[in-house]
Amino acid sequence: MKLENRTIYPWVVVALLWVVALLNYMDRQMLSTMRDAMMIDITELESAANFGRLMAIFLWTYGLMSPVAGIIADKISRKWLIVSSLFVWSLVTLLMGYATSFDQLYALRALMGLSEALYIPAGLSLIADFHSNKTRSLAVGIHMTGLYTGQAIGGFGATVAKAYSWEATFHWFGIVGVIYSIILILFLRDKKTVEQPVKTEKPTERIPIFKGLTMLAANVWFWVILLYFATPSLPGWATKNWLPTLFSSNLSIDMAHAGPMSTITIAVSSFIGVILGGILSDKWVQKNIKGRIYTGAIGLGLTIPSLLFLGFGHNLPMIIGGALCFGFGYGMFDANNMPILCQFVSSKYRGTVYGIMNMTGVFAGAFITNLLGKSTDSGTLGTDFAMLSILVFIVLCVQLLFLKPKVANMEES
Repeated sequence: MKLENRTIYPWVVVALLWVVALLNYMDRQMLSTMRDAMMIDITELESAANFGRLMAIFLWTYGLMSPVAGIIADKISRKWLIVSSLFVWSLVTLLMGYATSFDQLYALRALMGLSEALYIPAGLSLIADFHSNKTRSLAVGIHMTGLYTGQAIGGFGATVAKAYSWEATFHWFGIVGVIYSIILILFLRDKKTVEQPVKTEKPTERIPIFKGLTMLAANVWFWVILLYFATPSLPGWATKNWLPTLFSSNLSIDMAHAGPMSTITIAVSSFIGVILGGILSDKWVQKNIKGRIYTGAIGLGLTIPSLLFLGFGHNLPMIIGGALCFGFGYGMFDANNMPILCQFVSSKYRGTVYGIMNMTGVFAGAFITNLLGKSTDSGTLGTDFAMLSILVFIVLCVQLLFLKPKVANMEES
């Protein structure tokens, strides 16, 4: 029975957290398609720059909280951190349906950023704890498909709001998350509950909070990984927050159609990319220590032409083709971030380091979200989208030149 648990439960963890990942992105994403419905009642949202501010405050608070979330994830029960995070952001989603002013939305969106930031370092660290080097990329990849599915469902926010109301949309999406947090309490476990007996002879080593940060800052690879993670986050967050607007503008279609079309296209292609990227990476790293690096590089390379198609395309084949290529490539990149990190960092510090990585990526996202809000008002959204391909090309070259892992998994060194 214990063997069965060791074999099956790591995948149960992935399944349970898959739903949390879905809710994480669904609750944050649906706002990006609901501007038209909401600005009837909240007139400040008529300005794209104001809407950009609303999207960006989530990213700023999310980014500031991410390093703290990573440190917390390395110090306390990851299960209870995940449960608490889900409950709070779901409650915030529900309360957004009662907002009557821009200031109220702004404050709630900031609180959502704080609470959602607690999840990703804890969730990915828990998956990495349960899975060996032979299945880690696939497990992380499957988990990431939950994010993409949530992003796709969030794209229907405008459609649901049009059929009912934007208030009801927030209410029901929030209620689902609150209920699921109770389900997690019953079924989710930390790794030590499943595999490790309680040891009383020797106390667990307590790691000083800033010890890992000091150690990491002295390593060149740490700064390369931050650059590698942050720069692709620019187009990554651009597609999450502004792709529906780009679809609507470049194809001259209503947002109720542009929202689902854009998010589903990205989600489906990312779903395929993250699974294939995970499988390829797990097999490649068994034969070549840089297999994960190369897999991530292939993914980043695919996003370069796709950004040009998205930015300069004004017909359906170019726009859809660009979105499909971007999603597939970004999925391959996404599936390998935590597994690549595991080649450089031991499990004691993974939550902390991923939190810092998340912060740099999210701050890049906040910057680009604000910038593209102004681009939308000035009519240069497509051009600015395309220019992001130059930055991706530069970081791709840096990644291949400087990321040189010595082991497949730091714990095995």
